Amino acid sequence: MNAVPDVDAIRATINDLIVKQMQGNIDAAALTPQATLQDVGVASLDAVELIFDIEEHFDITFPDSRADGLGSDTLQDLVDAVQQGLREKAQATGG
Repeated sequence: MNAVPDVDAIRATINDLIVKQMQGNIDAAALTPQATLQDVGVASLDAVELIFDIEEHFDITFPDSRADGLGSDTLQDLVDAVQQGLREKAQATGG
């Protein structure tokens, strides 16, 4: 089954990946949908690595244009982008 995970599951996974990226040096309460990666202390280089981790985890690829706004993306923007990527993947595979 290639069902797209619900928003809460995607958000929880992204939050877990951020905490892992930051090696636990982050206040989980700061991981709100409105927070940006900069807000939660993810530096530019770490943000790029985080995007790769998200792509790998969900087996999707973000458009190259995503890299331009990494620090200003909100966590909700990332959730939305993952949802979109999963929808496109499901359509491409007929799932």
